[in-house]
Amino acid sequence: MKRWLAAIPVALLVLFAGLALSQLLSPKKGEFERVSRAAPDRQFNTLDGGGIAFAPTPGDETIIVNLFASWCAPCEAEHPQLMELSKRFPGRVYGVLYKDTAENGAEFLQRMGNPFARVAEDPDGQGGLDFGLTGVPETFVISSEGEILLHVAGPLGPDDVKEVSGALDAPRN
Repeated sequence: MKRWLAAIPVALLVLFAGLALSQLLSPKKGEFERVSRAAPDRQFNTLDGGGIAFAPTPGDETIIVNLFASWCAPCEAEHPQLMELSKRFPGRVYGVLYKDTAENGAEFLQRMGNPFARVAEDPDGQGGLDFGLTGVPETFVISSEGEILLHVAGPLGPDDVKEVSGALDAPRN
């Protein structure tokens, strides 16, 4: 009888380990987060030698801002989705090169294709922190008034492209 009682903690430990392993192997990607805050009020230098700010956004259209890095494998995986969005919404997809060098970023975009109207530099990562970045890649949809409408953490997938496209297609107030 005492041997049976000793097996209970072991069985519970095995059950807990199995549940933890299943969560680690198949995490659920979060839904887009509705954000009611302004895009960072910061001037970024760009790879082409100019400057850009995303609050308020350039022009009068809702835009996409994608934070990426050349050293980021998930950034490479999501790149086809950014190329698709760029074709569908020309001039409305912007990039922020996060904690990377201009040379590495330019090589990455030359190799993968450049979906961005312009690419801002964020070598020290402070701009990413101002956005609320938790890790690259992350994508933000920003209204013409400078409000962050949607935020997706992690690489964009086909379903995410539909969500972002819907936000860009939505009528402006």
